[in-house]
Amino acid sequence: MTGRAILILSLAALASAAALRVTDPLLALISAEYRVTAGAASNVITAFAVAYGLLQVVHGPIGDRFGKYQVVAVATGLSALGTFACAAAPSLVWLVAARFASGATVGALIPVSMAWIGDVVPYERRQPVIARFLIGQMAGIAAGTSIGGGLGELFGWRAAFVALGALYLAIALLLARELRVNPHTRRAGGAAPSILGGFARMARLLRRPWVRVVLASVAAEALLFYGALAFVAYDLHARFGVGLAASGALVAWYAAGGLLYAMLAPRIVPRLGERGLALGGGALLGLGYLGLLASPSAASAVPCLVAAGAGIYMLHNTLQVNATQMAPEARGAAVSLFALCLFTSQSAGVWLAARVVDHLGVAPVYAIAGLGLPLVGIEFRRRLARRAY
Repeated sequence: MTGRAILILSLAALASAAALRVTDPLLALISAEYRVTAGAASNVITAFAVAYGLLQVVHGPIGDRFGKYQVVAVATGLSALGTFACAAAPSLVWLVAARFASGATVGALIPVSMAWIGDVVPYERRQPVIARFLIGQMAGIAAGTSIGGGLGELFGWRAAFVALGALYLAIALLLARELRVNPHTRRAGGAAPSILGGFARMARLLRRPWVRVVLASVAAEALLFYGALAFVAYDLHARFGVGLAASGALVAWYAAGGLLYAMLAPRIVPRLGERGLALGGGALLGLGYLGLLASPSAASAVPCLVAAGAGIYMLHNTLQVNATQMAPEARGAAVSLFALCLFTSQSAGVWLAARVVDHLGVAPVYAIAGLGLPLVGIEFRRRLARRAY
């Protein structure tokens, strides 16, 4: 019964990730329609990520209080409305506002789902299960970039949001049905005495040293990785003349690297352990972004993106599993703190990268990510080793 419930949550993660990445291959179209720079158009990415991150302080305590699966189901339905509003936006200002509103609800899907998985799956089995759950997220990244670029090229950028809104509606219906037929999904909330009590508990978690280590690590990872990723499709289009659909499809190879890791996770995780995954993930990320920096053609970017995709999920999955166990008594709040750091740092990374791209191009962004991400992996491995003693 939990397997089917997790599969549907994985579909919600797919839609969430697609929403996050759908605008990457559309930046050229959006900037052309509104006659702004790529950096200005990237505000549609930043607004979504800011709302996604900031509202985590609400989603976690609400999930702890009222039930995590229920919160995911309601948030998915509301996300459909916000996404349709993006398709109907009459100006860039309205589009940015609609993206902010949709990010506020979409932000509940992955972290609250992960917290629910943490409630029902023992820790020793959790990393492979979360890796399989994240297949939906990886597929969503591929769908967001490739399908978004394809629809944008054929029918205009608004078509991508119409398709995404319809996907949210379908998944919301599946979640509602699962709530009716599966008693595991209707576990009562009440972990926090009140919503305000949940906020206070979240603040108290920050006093724990290991919580601060995990949060700082994911913040650094997100700042470097996602700031650069947002401009890969744009770079391939601008540097090599690749069409929007093709550039989105090329970026989807990053998700293929993540899928490769997810399929091999049951074998890799026991062999490498958390410390090996952190170190290896950071190394692959460095190779991926430095490879993109030196790529002489669009085709040569493919293995770089595969390496980066495998690397980010090796490192990030390790961070996520630690996040689900930071505070078992308040798992929703703990995972939401994790997501808050992840997405506020992501939005900061995109904003900073946009400033660099507008003045110096994409190359410095790739270089900083390629050199910085291995250091994140090395440092988190060191912290894991110290914590083991």
